[in-house]
Amino acid sequence: MFRRVTVFSIVFVLALSAFAGALNGAQAQDKLVIGLLSDQTGALQQYGKELERGFMLGLKYATEGKMEVAGRSLEVLVRDTQSNPATGASQARELIEKDGAEVLVGAPSSGVALQLQQVAADLDVILMAGPAASPAITGANFHPNTFRACRNTTQDFLALTTVLKDTGVKKVVILAADYDFGRSSAVAAEAAYKGIGLEIAQTIYAPLNTTDFTAVLQQVLASGADALQPIWAGDTSVALFKQIGELGVLDKMILITSFNSNPITKAASTEGEVGGIGSMVYHYTLPNNPINDWLVENHKADYNGEFPDLFTECGFATAQALVAALKATEGDTSTEKMIAALEGLEWAGPRGKYVMRASDHQVLLPIYIVRLVNLTDPEFKFYELVREVPADFVTPPCALPEQYAERCK
Repeated sequence: MFRRVTVFSIVFVLALSAFAGALNGAQAQDKLVIGLLSDQTGALQQYGKELERGFMLGLKYATEGKMEVAGRSLEVLVRDTQSNPATGASQARELIEKDGAEVLVGAPSSGVALQLQQVAADLDVILMAGPAASPAITGANFHPNTFRACRNTTQDFLALTTVLKDTGVKKVVILAADYDFGRSSAVAAEAAYKGIGLEIAQTIYAPLNTTDFTAVLQQVLASGADALQPIWAGDTSVALFKQIGELGVLDKMILITSFNSNPITKAASTEGEVGGIGSMVYHYTLPNNPINDWLVENHKADYNGEFPDLFTECGFATAQALVAALKATEGDTSTEKMIAALEGLEWAGPRGKYVMRASDHQVLLPIYIVRLVNLTDPEFKFYELVREVPADFVTPPCALPEQYAERCK
């Protein structure tokens, strides 16, 4: 009797183990859906294209071409937010509740990204923000479910102080797009520039869809400043920078600039700007490392010979960080596990070393200062590197809302 029970028990345990193994195997092969909120139309569509391409190449690189993590196949569902915050929020909810997305990525628009943060908080999923560059995303609007593997504009302005100190500039006028990106970035610019003793003459706001800048540029000229800091994004940058040249602004003041995507720079800039110095988020010619080489080579192979552009690296690094976290959690996308995996994460990417700061989930990385040397190179080799400003110099302050202030200590 005893032996029969023992045999039966062993058979039962083996059967149970086999069943559990099959079940675990089935779970391990589950599809992992990622919702990518992008811009495929509208003023920021160039940035949306860069984000999408960079993210897909980053997944390809980080998974060694397998497009799976911890036995879970990856599927990316892309939605066009058209830079509309309400549209983006609605799409994000649908991606999670209807399409089964377990992670959100996006978006180019800071206004959209702020709404995605609320959706991620409400539905308890991880949001990988970028290339939306508003400091508020990892600052005043911080939420533990949001991480950003891309720089914010505070880091740009801190990098620009390294060259402004030598220009003789004393007073700056800021012209910013009138939405969260422009407003929060203007505050960041003021803080950075006041930190080196510059005076802010005035901050002027205009709608992002402005095409005739005559009135606001007249305000700029009347400000008494000796330097102009535009804080603008997207296709309307072309009209802005053309009119800056046409209305003689460059004859009266220095232009403090952050260079744009290749086609926008080519369309917006004039020969009079050649020789000018500014910050650069990313350009494929700047980093010298094997991962950037891989990105350039595979981007050309996958996208008809085209080169990576301004925010391609941001999408790529976002995918790298996401895959690294999923490997650490063995495919578990619960926010508890993912937050633990992402906080303090360090990895090597297209621009070198990246560190995800644990306190506010803002990535720390170097920023480039470049000189515009031409506008005609067929491979967009427009720049020469002036300096790579190290991450520790451009580390933004940890500035979280009261309920999270302890995290900054």
